[in-house]
Amino acid sequence: MKNNWIWGLLLILILQSCGDGKVEKVNESPAESVAAKAVPKFNADSAFQYIKKQVDFGPRVPNTEEHKKAGAWLQQKMASFGLEVSAQEFIAEAYDGKKLELNNIIASYRPEAKKRILLAAHWDTRRVADKDTERINEPIDGANDGGSGVGVLLEIARVISTDSLKPEVGIDFIFFDGEDDGKPESSKGGTDDAKWWCLGSQYWAKNPHERGYSAYYGILLDMVGAKGARFYKEGVSLQYAKGILDKVWSNAHQIGHSDFFQMRGSHAITDDHIPVNEVARIPMIDIIDYSPDFGFGRYHHKHSDNMDVIDKRTLKAVGETVLFTLYQE
Repeated sequence: MKNNWIWGLLLILILQSCGDGKVEKVNESPAESVAAKAVPKFNADSAFQYIKKQVDFGPRVPNTEEHKKAGAWLQQKMASFGLEVSAQEFIAEAYDGKKLELNNIIASYRPEAKKRILLAAHWDTRRVADKDTERINEPIDGANDGGSGVGVLLEIARVISTDSLKPEVGIDFIFFDGEDDGKPESSKGGTDDAKWWCLGSQYWAKNPHERGYSAYYGILLDMVGAKGARFYKEGVSLQYAKGILDKVWSNAHQIGHSDFFQMRGSHAITDDHIPVNEVARIPMIDIIDYSPDFGFGRYHHKHSDNMDVIDKRTLKAVGETVLFTLYQE
């Protein structure tokens, strides 16, 4: 892929150890500010309300009424923004043999545009709280793990559809289903553990919504709304889409969000960007709250992943960074 989109930016050097599980600190300076195109305002209050609406449905666990109602609302909401919406319904098998009725939701802005950017998040929630100490076999709210990425993308779609300023590229929003139904902590250890996660993106990568679909690059949002969140340069993103990763992180620093976007590499995370990179061959990065020192947040796969963990400052940092990036294309 040509890298003419980073013209005018300084290259950022990242030192990352490979294969030994270690993560090294990287001494970097963000790129100098360059003249930027005007960008509309991202409303964190609106994104927060979109997350709350999802949580109000209840856990969005596949094969439940809450899941169906949330999916219908999500499609209706994107259609109300004037986007071209389609649903990709399919059946997938879970780690325990259960058949899951899944639904990838796709919404396109300027579907006729040749240059396209792919934005994605997962909209399902986990059916067990396997990292908790109580009610382990009950589903979680997933306010941050699932809800936050969707909320940010909904707000970006709303801004694009209502503001007089328009991006110059086509944008495809994909809400992947079945991301969070992997094996519980107590069952992990097999060589095939990874295949039970990210069922929706695995299916889409093999069966894109348009024959021959391609995008210039993609940005995945996962767990992007918690208080105290910090976003490091995730390992798979570094491997497949380093130039895009550098650009997005530099954009974050340019617009004042350096506290959130850390100039340091992190571990590879099993997430929806892996099938997109490896099967669909679209370079995609993952903006995810995972620390190379402490791992996932204390709420991860617990009942404490509710609206109390959501912080509008974090939503603003992520939403403004992604929106800024889109409008510079």
